[in-house]
Parts: sequence; C-alpha cells; structure tokens
Amino acid sequence: MKGHGAGTAGTGVREPEQPGLIIPWARRYNLLVTVMFGGRRGALNNTLVAASGVRPGDRVLDVGCGPGVFAGRLAEAVGPGGRVVGVDPSEPMVKYASRHAGRAANCRFVRGAAQSLDLPDGEFDVVTSTFAMHHVPAAHRESALAQMYRVLRPGGRLLIADAFPSGPVAPRVTRAVAGMMVHGVSHGEATKDPMSAADVRQYSDVLRAVGFTEPRFADVRPWTRYLLAERPAV
Repeated sequence: MKGHGAGTAGTGVREPEQPGLIIPWARRYNLLVTVMFGGRRGALNNTLVAASGVRPGDRVLDVGCGPGVFAGRLAEAVGPGGRVVGVDPSEPMVKYASRHAGRAANCRFVRGAAQSLDLPDGEFDVVTSTFAMHHVPAAHRESALAQMYRVLRPGGRLLIADAFPSGPVAPRVTRAVAGMMVHGVSHGEATKDPMSAADVRQYSDVLRAVGFTEPRFADVRPWTRYLLAERPAV
C-alpha cells in the first residue's frame, strides 16, 4: 500500500490530509505528560524502548512523535550506526523536536500524518507509536496501520502504546488531561473524549488483516498498555 496525500506545489512538502487532533504546544504537552505519569516518564520510555526490541544499528520510525522525547531515547538506543525518523502532523511539534532531540546526528523529524507516510517501502526495522493512535481519525486508523506495515522491512517489529485507564481514579485523570490537551487545538473530527479510543486491544483484527502477526499485549504501571506485532519475514 503506497503512501498518499496532497502535496504542496513546488515545495516537496506533503500536507497531511485530515490528520486528526493536532497539538501545537510542545512545552505544555511535556508538562502534562510529566504530571500524568507522576515523574515516571523516563522509566516508561526505557521500558517501551526495551519492549520494542530496538538494537544498535536499527532504523526506527516513531509515528506521532510529538516533542521528540521518545524518539530521542530511541536514538540513544540505536547508537551512531542507526537512525531514527520522527513523524508528526503538528508543525510546531516537529520544529520543537528538531531543536531538541533532533540535535543528535542520527535523529531527524518530518511533518506528516500516520495514514499517509511519505517514506519508502521496507525502510525500517522498527516502527513505534506511543500515545498517538487515538489522535488519528477513526476512519483512517486502518490506513495508518497499513502504512506502518508498508514501511517495515520483512521481519520488522511494531510497538504501539497508549493510555489504559483502570481503577476508580485513572479514567477521570486521563479525561481531565485529555481535555486540557484539546483545549484550543485543531482536530479533524469532533470528539468529547479523545482517550475513549486509547485501548490498543482494539487493533487486533485490523493488524491481522493488514498482515501483521498476532499482536501481544502487556501493561506498564501506572496506566499504559502496549502491543507488539511483526511483519512476517516471508
């Protein structure tokens, strides 16, 4: 399945089509994530990097990279012989990430939407997407997963992580954080609760239909669930 999207004449820049919720303020987002995870963000990122199976020398794509914090951690893991590309539909996020995590020689950031990746087939060993898929319009999530499959090499690995509210308090906290995040931002479809689509188990059928192996799931405290799947080697 080839990447698609409307291009900008004469610039070579691909304009994301209906990208979904766009968050323009990186510093506020970083603060909200820090509050939401109670200072455990660094430990969570380390856990997810390890779970992805990223190795030195790997080529990694981070979809919905936001301010680039996780992409920067991936860049450390792949080392100077690897490379990381972060993609996000928000131009302010891409600029912020480029100024910070993008200082590393093996890490760069581009603007784009998950459902229309302007990247070559089979380019990456690992694709990650953390706390971003619920921002993609529901009608385009299957296309987004198909794009992730397309850009993975045979045998490549996929990790998707998102919030998994549980217990009496967590759902209220995540909805409150989500409400602050969407205040004053643009999005491709109206939604009162962007966290309602966060449970990654919902992608099982689509992942199999796209061609991925049977997904595996795991939880990380305080409220994260991730899935792992592979593009078959043959």
